[in-house]
Amino acid sequence: MYIGLLSDTHGTFDNPFQNFFEPVDEIWHAGDFGNLVTAEKIASFKPLKGVHGNCDGQDLRFDYPAFLSFDCEGMKVLMTHIGGYPGKYDRRALQLILEYRPDIFVCGHSHILRVMNDAKHNMMVINPGAAGVYGFHTVRTALRFHIDNGRIHDMEVFELPKKR
Repeated sequence: MYIGLLSDTHGTFDNPFQNFFEPVDEIWHAGDFGNLVTAEKIASFKPLKGVHGNCDGQDLRFDYPAFLSFDCEGMKVLMTHIGGYPGKYDRRALQLILEYRPDIFVCGHSHILRVMNDAKHNMMVINPGAAGVYGFHTVRTALRFHIDNGRIHDMEVFELPKKR
């Protein structure tokens, strides 16, 4: 399975990101879509799995839960918006990690791209950064990667300068 991963679009899903995600099978969104129109635009482009973020309204929260736990090609995935990183997890995220024991933990919120191994919890932690134009970040980012037979591989980073 070829996965595209983004977060913190805050109402923006434009051509550069669509071009980057053109070859993927599915898009995962780690919250803060910005509005329902953006979520629908992404979902009409590719199959979409997503969670709502702290900036998303009730309309989005109806369709996109606070967290998702699912299997993908032999790997357990846990996704939520506010997560943190090894040694600095959000309290709610840590409870979910301990309950679901994922192989891959996906979160957003920080607007900082991070891909880290968490040896203590035996999982990869992935935050795709921010794909939108709203926020303090100076580079818009997203990821794409393959998951096959219980293995994640060939991860690619997409970076686009944020116009001021």
